[in-house]
Amino acid sequence: MSHEAKITEPMKSMLGTQLPILATVSDPTTPNIGPKRSLRVYDDHTLIYNENTGGQHLKNIEAGSRVAVAVIDREALDGYRFLGNAEVVTDGPAWDNCLAFAAAKGMKEPKGAVLIHLDTIYSLASGAKAGTVITDETQGSSE
Repeated sequence: MSHEAKITEPMKSMLGTQLPILATVSDPTTPNIGPKRSLRVYDDHTLIYNENTGGQHLKNIEAGSRVAVAVIDREALDGYRFLGNAEVVTDGPAWDNCLAFAAAKGMKEPKGAVLIHLDTIYSLASGAKAGTVITDETQGSSE
């Protein structure tokens, strides 16, 4: 999809309290998935995280992999899947954001700031809405 997805307040809240999981691909058949404890909201259309390890996710993103982020609230049986394209930056406002985040959390300086520009958000809520795209008309909590 080519539209820009909007991160709602319930999504921001869940991303702020639950551990997001990032997925990239190394090639058409090899997925890579793992937690990103620094992943957070950058603005209403973008996620950001501190790339600290310089491992497979970074290599995949630099090779052009699209990314997916899942965040789940197990107790509420609710969640979201965010899809988009990522870029790695080492200067400018996003880099400054990552340096400040690292300093505030007692983390080492990151190898890069990864911005994930979202184009689609799916509901991962249990029930009939599971797997459906959240559009401007359906935004809000996935209940």
